[in-house]
Amino acid sequence: MGETDLDFKQLFEASPDVLLVLLPDAPRFTLVAATDARLVATHTTREESFGRGLFEIFPDNPNDPTATGTNNLRASLERVLATRAADTMAVQKYDIRGADGSFVTKYWSPKNIPVLRPDGEVRYILHRVEDVTELVQASEVGAELRGRAQLMEREIIRRSRELAEANGELRQGHE
Repeated sequence: MGETDLDFKQLFEASPDVLLVLLPDAPRFTLVAATDARLVATHTTREESFGRGLFEIFPDNPNDPTATGTNNLRASLERVLATRAADTMAVQKYDIRGADGSFVTKYWSPKNIPVLRPDGEVRYILHRVEDVTELVQASEVGAELRGRAQLMEREIIRRSRELAEANGELRQGHE
């Protein structure tokens, strides 16, 4: 099978990775391609997304005044344009619209990768994310449970000391 026999569009769209292909047309960053996994993860379709700006499709949650997802992502994409190098971001809280249109809390581990033309200019930006929502939420629950366990441990130790004192007093009373 020769290289020309491969259908790269089909291969890309079938990738299990959550990927978007963006144009380097800052500040818009127009969506031009996505894997099926990305569309499923974000409850979007090619028809509603392609040709539109990234932040039109994925705005910050208007109900969260502390949301910084769009600012952080835009800064990363602009670093990619300035440096022509990949930019790995810290885990981001970036809510997306759920299937019913309401915003759902999500945490993502993003990386933005330039695809360069032969002259070294950025032709596309490959935006790759991994949904780490369950990991972040489990970590938060784990921290809460550890806190509760420490409180319970202190209470048990306090009660054990009280019991030891009471037993000591009872022994003295019997002697």
